[in-house]
Amino acid sequence: MAMLRADDGVYLYYEDTGSGTPIVFVHEYAGDVRSWEPQVRHFSRRYRCITFNARGYPPSDVPEDVDSYSQARARDDILAVMDGLGLARAHVVGLSMGAFATLHFGMRYSPRALSLVVAGCGYGAHPDGYAAFQAHARDNARLIREQGIAAFAASYGVGPGRTQLRAKDPRGFDDFLHNFCAHSTLGSANTMEGYQARRPSLYALEAEMAAITAPCLIVAGDEDDPTLEPGLFMKRRIKSAGLAVLPRSGHVLNLEDPALFNQLVEDFFHQIESGRWRAREA
Repeated sequence: MAMLRADDGVYLYYEDTGSGTPIVFVHEYAGDVRSWEPQVRHFSRRYRCITFNARGYPPSDVPEDVDSYSQARARDDILAVMDGLGLARAHVVGLSMGAFATLHFGMRYSPRALSLVVAGCGYGAHPDGYAAFQAHARDNARLIREQGIAAFAASYGVGPGRTQLRAKDPRGFDDFLHNFCAHSTLGSANTMEGYQARRPSLYALEAEMAAITAPCLIVAGDEDDPTLEPGLFMKRRIKSAGLAVLPRSGHVLNLEDPALFNQLVEDFFHQIESGRWRAREA
């Protein structure tokens, strides 16, 4: 089993497939390395694909202390994966919770990123709903501790941003929900309380976003309302950013429409490799 060590001693499970320019995939709250299977199967033909389980997601370590989980830890765990594998630079692709980590990686370690793909990012970010999102996340953490992750996943996994996956790919949705239900109760609760409930609002990070130099692709589903306004906000603040909105799509973009998602991301990579992805004119 392939493991590497973060700077605070937590061990992270990873998978390494293919060869070439590296891509690091960062999963969402309800996902894990398996969430990126359609991307690994596609991109490993030409790229080196690295997926890893966040802390709290076995076989990665599950720290008992909730303070071991935070936005900064999630950001630095991407760096730990890259350093542990000797990667000077890599494309970093994140979805939802993983997209927040990817964005923060770009704000702190932009020179290490060949590019950033920030997909399905923005839940709880708008100032009008920020406090309510934090409170809801704390309530969810309590429910997970009381009822277990399987019971929580049965309702959270069929939220309004995920019904699109069920409609488009019923077998894929069943696999997604089965995997989600098997996650660690402790790790899921600590992630919800320590990371989701405490991450800063994107709207308080305008200067940090403006300083990103790495090419950035923001991807949102047009039926994933909490990500639409934040997607526009990020596009306007990050000079190197482009915005793609997928039609009739919800939150789990890479699983709902894998061929379209892969095409968008691969074209983005090719634009960078050919030197044609440039920062926006002032």
